[in-house]
Amino acid sequence: MPQLPITNPFETAQLFGYAAFGLGVACFAQTDDRRFKIFMALECLSYALHFSLLGQPTAVASSLVSLSRSVAAIRSRSPWVAGFFIALSLGLGAWLQTGWQSLLPIAASCIGTTALFFLKGMQMRLLMLVGTLLWLANNLIVGSIGGSLLEATIAATNIMTLLRLQRRTA
Repeated sequence: MPQLPITNPFETAQLFGYAAFGLGVACFAQTDDRRFKIFMALECLSYALHFSLLGQPTAVASSLVSLSRSVAAIRSRSPWVAGFFIALSLGLGAWLQTGWQSLLPIAASCIGTTALFFLKGMQMRLLMLVGTLLWLANNLIVGSIGGSLLEATIAATNIMTLLRLQRRTA
């Protein structure tokens, strides 16, 4: 297992990670798909700043693509728009990748795009859970304190929201 970088928990990079943490928890607590996408866009902006300061270019690119994708998904469910964001994620990933670990955010972005454009409700959140687990692995590897807390909490929050949605349909 790779050794995690030692970081100051109060450095600027980590503070943006904590902001993403709060926004991400608020995002996955939403049962309304529109509010979910708005909070996700704000989380992605904080994440982009966080990963920029941590020197993680594929995570920055993935966060910015995810930000744009979340905004676009509020107004469109077009497969062409989804295809654009998946192609953009893959292209940026191929250009910026520095090893297998740097591909984790790109895979998460492609999975998130598929979820936001082609799925709704429980199915959307289930696929987003897969992306969350990929982000968690990435964040543990790069030493993102707020990001690791965020993804672990998002996974738990998302599971609780899925259970609430399941109870509604039962």
